[in-house]
Amino acid sequence: MSARKAFPESLFESIAENLSTEAFAVVEDALTDTEQELLRRELFQQYDHGDFKVAGIGHKQLFQQNTAVRGDHIRWVERDNTSPQCHFFFDLIEDLSEYLNRTCYLGIRSQELHFAMYPAGTFYKRHLDVFQNTKARKISVVCYLNKDWQEQEGGQLRLYIPTEDGSEKMIDLLPFGGRLVCFRSDLLEHEVLPATRERLTITGWLKNEDRSSI
Repeated sequence: MSARKAFPESLFESIAENLSTEAFAVVEDALTDTEQELLRRELFQQYDHGDFKVAGIGHKQLFQQNTAVRGDHIRWVERDNTSPQCHFFFDLIEDLSEYLNRTCYLGIRSQELHFAMYPAGTFYKRHLDVFQNTKARKISVVCYLNKDWQEQEGGQLRLYIPTEDGSEKMIDLLPFGGRLVCFRSDLLEHEVLPATRERLTITGWLKNEDRSSI
């Protein structure tokens, strides 16, 4: 079993402050190159093993696959089905959840995470990260695993930010390796723009209910 990694509290403080004021937070180089490589290797091993599936939309009885809306392939991950060398990421998410509960009183009780691989040219149309039949997701978390990503390759995460006058502004975030993005699941609509190469992430949600069957 790997030793638990200690992440600096300043990292969590920055995320909490920006979530409170802007409803989203961006941290550059949240993971080292070595940590990104470990997660990337794990992603491809699981993908090559056939553990990924085409992602869908909707929850439980409302679930459906629709590649006109969403084109990524995903693999749900937990400590039990992931190499111990990658458990540092679960440490990060659990410590972030504890910090947000302590400082922002979010009542987070569980996390769910998945690897995602977007083949070149695929996308995810504009949406909100909460389902019609449950509002348990509070914070969305995306960490990019793309090596040497170039601006012209696309693949931006586009956030739609409500403004005080009732309009909205768009913010595009490129999927640079090691970049961590957190945002309010119930507030910010967003989409994933097409890229010219595979786009890799580990993505998930901090929830205020106990983990249920996926």
